[in-house]
This record gives sequence, structure tokens and C-alpha cells, in this order.
Amino acid sequence: MTIPLRLGYKASAEQFGPSELVDLAVAVEDAGFDSVFVSDHLQPWMHEGGHAPAAIPLLGAMGARTSRVLLGTSVLTPTFRYHPGVIAQAFATLGALYPERVILGVGTGESLNEVTLGMTWPDPPERFRRLKEALTIIDKLWSDERVTYEGEFYTVKDATIYDRPDTPVPVYIGAAGPAATRLAGRIADGFITTSGKDPALYTDTLLPALDEGLGKSGRTRDDVDTLIEVKVSYHPDPEEALERTRFWAPLALSPEEKMGIHDPIEMQRRAAELPIERVAKRFIVSSDPDEHVEKIAQIAGLGFRHLVFHDPGQDQAGFIERYQADILPRLRARLGA
Repeated sequence: MTIPLRLGYKASAEQFGPSELVDLAVAVEDAGFDSVFVSDHLQPWMHEGGHAPAAIPLLGAMGARTSRVLLGTSVLTPTFRYHPGVIAQAFATLGALYPERVILGVGTGESLNEVTLGMTWPDPPERFRRLKEALTIIDKLWSDERVTYEGEFYTVKDATIYDRPDTPVPVYIGAAGPAATRLAGRIADGFITTSGKDPALYTDTLLPALDEGLGKSGRTRDDVDTLIEVKVSYHPDPEEALERTRFWAPLALSPEEKMGIHDPIEMQRRAAELPIERVAKRFIVSSDPDEHVEKIAQIAGLGFRHLVFHDPGQDQAGFIERYQADILPRLRARLGA
């Protein structure tokens, strides 16, 4: 099996409300994109102008309004706000409603989404163990008729998921470090990461870790979906393309600068101090479609076959129209769709 090239859209629930996001999913399908991935945040990165609709009902609404695009989370944390059994039930239901169109993308989480509800934010090793245990429970609930499980963090007693799709929902693991990436290679159907970081992170750390995990499971990259969120700002006006990145300034904060911050107001305050050049560093900012496509092709050339585009601007309808006209045809020709 070889995973096909897919060109997707990031529906940024941190920036847009639920009705608008559902309408955007319809527009994306009409424009020829292959997938829509939704953020799952309890709180947005930015307090002013931010949004945080719940991802699970949002996917249900998107599925009802579309007929073709893949729908997934990028990413959901199945370990703090949710019991893994709740996620198993919810995504089994979504998979039964929209067969072979739903993807469960998971990660170890952000304090922004969990601490506000009284969670004690643990160190990375514990978050990783929680994720592994959660995925074990989800897999058992999807595959076994009756599940009883006593783990380090979670307990399940005499549980059955009664309504499941005929084909299991694929699970993708989001990662920015080697441990979770190896886990994706070992057990997941896909691997999710984000663009705009040091190229050596992908070539020297993440993709070798993915291959290591795949080797342990007797698989190759042809057996998993390699997805990267590609941060882009494409606009005919170069100054506008640059300024549109401003809302996403928190992404430019270093891990140390945003460590443990659970309040969007404080996150916004710290992000406001950053110069626009640093804010835009994570994005491909260009008004030239050929330059834009060339830089995206370089990312795909690292080994990614599912490119999910995240545009930072408020005018998402304009972004979709420009991408449909100027970028998607060039990309498909360049990358051999």
C-alpha cells in the first residue's frame, strides 16, 4: 500500500467560531482539497478574537455538510479533559456516521487546555505514558467485545462500545520529539507534525525516529500517512501576507517562553512583544505562487505525503479561492498527484 498525496486544510478552531468553520469545510471540499483537520482547544492562543469550539461536535457537523473530504483532529489530547473510553465511543460514532472519512489525531497536550480545569500539569515522560495507555484502551474498546482494564492512570470495567464502524477509525499521533514519533511508527496509522522549524529536526530527529518505530513493527513509510501542517501566508500584497501572521504570534514563542502558561491573556501579552519578523518565521510568506510552491515542495521532499495548509488570515474564503486557482494545480503537477 502506498499512501497517496493529499492536500488538506487546517480549520483553526482557535481563530474561528463553529458555524464559520463548518462553512469553511464545505468551501474547502468544493475547492478540491482532500482533508480538513480541526484543532481541539479548551482555550485559544489569543484571548482577543480567539475561539475554542469543541472539536468532536464540530466534526459531526462538518461530516453532515460534506460528502468526500477526510475529517480529523490535529490534535486532540485523550488523557486529561477526556477519559480515553469517551474518545473511543465518540470516534466510533463519528466513524459509523461517516465511514472511512474520520481520523483521530492525538497528542500529549498543552497546559493551556488542561490546567484551567484543575489538572496538575505533569512532566513530558508522564504525559507520554498517559498517551500510550489511552491508546491501548481505545484500541481494546474498538477491537474487543468486553473490556476490563486496570492501568497506571485509567480504569475500565466491563465496557463495550456497541456502535462501531465496519472499518476502524485510523489513529494518527502528533509529535515534535523522537519518543512520540517512534510510537507513531510502531502503532499508529499516521504521523502528524508541524512545519516552520529547523530542517534538521525533521531530517535528523523526527523522520529517523519514525523509521525506527516502523522497523519495530515491520512496516515502511508506505504503510503510514506522513502528515505535516504547512504554515503558509500567500497573498498578492507582500506586506499583507506578512501582517496576516500576527494573530498567530504565540507560535513564535519558544517552549521556555510559553512553558506552563494556561491563560490566553498572558499568552497574548507575551506574543504582542514579538517583532513581526519573528512572528512570521514559522510561515511561508510569499506573494509569488511559484516561490510558494517551490518552498512547499521542499517540505514534501523531506518525506511528507499529506500537506495540511494553515493560513493565518481572517479572510479564509479568499485564501481558499487563491489556493484553488494558483497553488493546488501547481502543487499537484509538481508533486505528481
